[in-house]
Amino acid sequence: MLPSWIRPVLFSAVLVGASACGGTPEAPAPAPGPAPEPAPAPQAAPSLDLATLQAQAQNIALTPSPAEMQAALSKAQITQSLAELVQKREVDMDTPNKDRVAVRTGVLVADVVLTIKTAPKEDLVARLQGIQKGMQQLGGGADIDNTITDLVNRIQNDAVSRDELVKDIDELAGVIIPEIEYEAGEKVVPLIQAGSWLEGANLVSSAVMASGKFDTADALLKQPEVVKYFRQYVKIEGENAPDEVVAKLEQTLGQLEMITSGETLGEEEVKTINEQTDAVLALL
Repeated sequence: MLPSWIRPVLFSAVLVGASACGGTPEAPAPAPGPAPEPAPAPQAAPSLDLATLQAQAQNIALTPSPAEMQAALSKAQITQSLAELVQKREVDMDTPNKDRVAVRTGVLVADVVLTIKTAPKEDLVARLQGIQKGMQQLGGGADIDNTITDLVNRIQNDAVSRDELVKDIDELAGVIIPEIEYEAGEKVVPLIQAGSWLEGANLVSSAVMASGKFDTADALLKQPEVVKYFRQYVKIEGENAPDEVVAKLEQTLGQLEMITSGETLGEEEVKTINEQTDAVLALL
C-alpha cells in the first residue's frame, strides 16, 4: 500500500460532518413561572447528502500517488520505469522559507517511493536524510526524526530487505502526517503533496514522451481538479510568503490548469507539461 504521507489527508471536514449527525440536541429547560411554555420539540439532526459530503471532503484522495502513476503507466503499456527517470538531486534544506522546504521535501518523498526497490543504498539514504532535514526545518518533531534515523541506520547496516522497506515506509506515514500537522500546522502538508505531485507529473510526462504513446496522456495526466486545488493553496500562501520556487510553482500550476482543462491532451500538451514542471524542479 502506498504511503499516505503523499496524499491529501485533510479529513476534518468529514469528521465534523459526521459528528454533526451524531445525535439529537437536548431540549432547553422550561422557563420558570406558573404557566411555563412547553419546551420546543427536539431538532432533527442535519442530514448530509452525497453532494454535501463531497463538498466538505473535496481534498480527500485528490492527488494520485507516484505508485499509482507507475501502475497507470503499466496499464497503458508504457514500460518505462519512473524510477529510471529520477534524477540525483542536491536539495538544499537550509532555508528559513518553509514553503520552499515543503515543496523540496515533497519531491524527495516521491523519489523515495518510486525508487525504493531499485535505488542504490547510498542514494536511498541520501533522499531519506534530505526528507529528514526538511522535516526538521518544518518543525516535524522528535518522532519523525527518530523514525527516519532508525530507518536510515537499518538501510546502512543491510538490516532490512527492500520488501520490508516498502512496509516500513508505509508505516512511517502513520507517524509523519499526524505529527507534521500537529507540530508545523496543516498549511505545510499541501505544499509537500504539491512537490510530490509535481515530480510525478514530470516523470510521467517524460515516460509518455519517450514511448510516443500520446493517446495515453488523458488517462495519465489530465487532472485539472488536482492542479486547481494546489494552485489555489499555493497562490494564497505565496502572497503571505513570497518565494522564487513557490512563485514559479504558482505560475506553472496556472498554465497546467489551462492545459489539463482542455478537451484532450496530445503531444504538444504533454511536452508543455514536461517543460513547465522541469522549470520548477530546476529551481530546487
